[in-house]
Amino acid sequence: MPLPNLRQWLGIELIEVSTTEKAVSTFGGGLAILALVFMTSWTLPNGGAAALITSMGASAVLLFGVPHGPLSQPWPVIAGHGISALIGVVCAEYIHSPALAAACAVGLSIGAMQQLKCIHPPGGATAFAAVMGGSAIRDLGFGFVLFPVLTNAIVMVSLAVLMNYPFRWRRYPNALRKQPHIAPPDASPATHEDVIAAIRSLDSFVDISEDELLRLVELLKSHPGKTV
Repeated sequence: MPLPNLRQWLGIELIEVSTTEKAVSTFGGGLAILALVFMTSWTLPNGGAAALITSMGASAVLLFGVPHGPLSQPWPVIAGHGISALIGVVCAEYIHSPALAAACAVGLSIGAMQQLKCIHPPGGATAFAAVMGGSAIRDLGFGFVLFPVLTNAIVMVSLAVLMNYPFRWRRYPNALRKQPHIAPPDASPATHEDVIAAIRSLDSFVDISEDELLRLVELLKSHPGKTV
């Protein structure tokens, strides 16, 4: 199999970011989890914190590794975790089979996040933890939604705002990021090299594949009355 085809099959993108970008992502994610471990361990002292911290660890990857992705913005993070936690608690309370309750919790959470435009993949883990996270979580009942879930999500978002702000290219959420001036494009089609150069100039992980980006450019060009 030719190397380019193998790269596509494996989903290996050519996005490359600077050492500074990698360092900020590493330090920010680690610090956020350290803060949440202390907070959650105080609320769930008997090992229940581990189940919840797992989902928050996944959120840290998005918030600090992909801060400008649509799944990383404040509404998906806070609402995605909160709604999923609520659904998880309801399923744990009223569905007696743990396996069925966990399945319903995750499935319904996905549907609810899609409906409310707050898709955040770690929310599925939060819903699962509400059912399968052990007695320490179940004993909290609906209080689990407010504290620690929503509290942790808000703290995580706040840390992302503060830690990304000093770096203009990383400012979070997207509304705080200074958008670069883009010159009017010419009529020539975007090439592979153009796409790679444009993505790398952002010095931030872009949550879209090269093929999808090229396809989007072509669709915009073909849209009646629109120019790119």
